[in-house]
Amino acid sequence: MGKQCIKHDLNRNACMLTGKFRRKGYDWWWHSFTGVNRETGEEKAMFIEFFLCNPGLAKEEPVLGQLEENRQKKIKPSYLMVKAGFWGEEAKQLHRFFAWKDVEVHMNAPYSVKAGDCFASDTKLKGSIKVDRFENAKHPEWMSDFGEMSWKLDVEKLIPFNVGYGASKLFRDIKAFEMYWHAEGMKTKYSGEVIINGETFDVIPDKCYGYADKNWGADFTSPWVWLSSNEMTSKLTGRKLENSVFDIGGGRPKVFFFPLNRKLLGAFYYEGEGYEFNFSKFWTGSKTKFECDESSSEIIWHVIQETFKYKIDVNMRCKKQEMLLVNYEAPDGAKRHNRLWNGGTGYGNIKFYRKEKNREILIDDIDVTHLGCEFGEYDRR
Repeated sequence: MGKQCIKHDLNRNACMLTGKFRRKGYDWWWHSFTGVNRETGEEKAMFIEFFLCNPGLAKEEPVLGQLEENRQKKIKPSYLMVKAGFWGEEAKQLHRFFAWKDVEVHMNAPYSVKAGDCFASDTKLKGSIKVDRFENAKHPEWMSDFGEMSWKLDVEKLIPFNVGYGASKLFRDIKAFEMYWHAEGMKTKYSGEVIINGETFDVIPDKCYGYADKNWGADFTSPWVWLSSNEMTSKLTGRKLENSVFDIGGGRPKVFFFPLNRKLLGAFYYEGEGYEFNFSKFWTGSKTKFECDESSSEIIWHVIQETFKYKIDVNMRCKKQEMLLVNYEAPDGAKRHNRLWNGGTGYGNIKFYRKEKNREILIDDIDVTHLGCEFGEYDRR
């Protein structure tokens, strides 16, 4: 059992844009959850993200790397991007950019970021984005859809995934990895309201299926894989698993520019007990196999993670018509991921086993809904 992997660590959730990451680095805090339409009762899965890029290259205005003039001159981006949106059949992502002179960041733990009416911390989220349809059409460098969204939320991060040595202080300080990950709230309760294009959604703590993590580094991994949910029901007992969550992420991490091919990190918190599947903890016998496929209508994930003592067999899927091709540019100004599928309405199944004397004993067979999920890969040639 991996008690260490479920230890809260606000220091890992602090802003990491120091040293060389100030001029070639990003840091973001991601929040996803489900709200309920106040009028119709309809659920809508949604997200809010604060994405910080290259503060050491700040100008008077936000510097957008996808602006054609900047692309030609190879000018690197520099800004705070507040990103928010929702999934479903009319999924959208909305972007609002701030110059660094208009941003206040508390670098140490506990973190906070403030710009205009937008604010993010470990306990509060508030802000707004309005992207005009006609102006947006003139600005492909915004990488945005059009629409309007505002939010005011309280945040309570209940269960973390502390991913181990890769994000330890030593490896953070020497900037060993190209992309880091820390999930301070792989199970998070949100409360408050979100307004999307004039419709109000109530975010209810026990029905929000919330998640919060962060990534930082100099570039993005490819392949890029993420799966997480805390809405889980045992098929063996029919009982909701109220104190459970799983979280899997990674793809192809690089350490000192050397790739570690097809590596995923995983945590499974099952009714109060934590189980970790972490390739860096070799003494646990941790290993992973995964496949990600794209059909005409779905993205499909199959992940098997195991240690000497435990195994999970994870099969997930999400409808493409409810997902986004989510947009980011790297700190060097390149937009390498152009088919990065991102969703919040996935579903599937987990089989959880204990190993004993060359046998696998089924502990539980679990149905999963309200899945957060990502998959993308680009040609690295």
